[in-house]
Amino acid sequence: MGKPRRSPSGEQRKRDPERTRERILDAAFIEFSEHGFAGARTGAIAARAGVNQQLISYYFDGKDGLYRALQRKWETTNGVARPNLTLAEIVSGFLTPGDPQRSWARLLAWEGLTRAEGPTDLDADPATDAYFAAMVDDMRRRQQAGELADDLDPAYVQVLLFAATLAPTVLPQVARRMTGLAADSPEFLQAYAEQLRRVIARLAEPD
Repeated sequence: MGKPRRSPSGEQRKRDPERTRERILDAAFIEFSEHGFAGARTGAIAARAGVNQQLISYYFDGKDGLYRALQRKWETTNGVARPNLTLAEIVSGFLTPGDPQRSWARLLAWEGLTRAEGPTDLDADPATDAYFAAMVDDMRRRQQAGELADDLDPAYVQVLLFAATLAPTVLPQVARRMTGLAADSPEFLQAYAEQLRRVIARLAEPD
């Protein structure tokens, strides 16, 4: 006879809810990025995660809470303060072939295109507002350090660079027609990242 199975330790029991929560978030990430907030279904998310659908309500208080939790995870994963990296390194890091950042780009595109269909108070989220305000503050710090010319507005430059990282995901057909390369190919992404690095280097030059 085999050895009897031991009951899970207190630490194991503590980690199980955390693992379940992470599985739900990972499944929601795929579902929301593929279908947007309105098109995503909690039943499909539960099926992807291999959990009972009721756990989404238990852990996240429904679809709205799950979306916000996923947004918090993105903001935590993509912290603003990266003083050890140049602006060019940060921007090009969002263009790694096959990187989950491209799924985040799809998620942001869905949010922008179907804003009225998202969580009702998403536009009034202080935490998200603070996150993006911190991005602009970081750009101002970089301007003071010489990475950005004095006659450029950090907020508008941040919008421009944000849009540049979304372009391969949001406008793949335009990228292909203009360059002859598939926007999700390593060849395009490497060449595009190099061109962005050169553009960003010129942002430090005065007019």
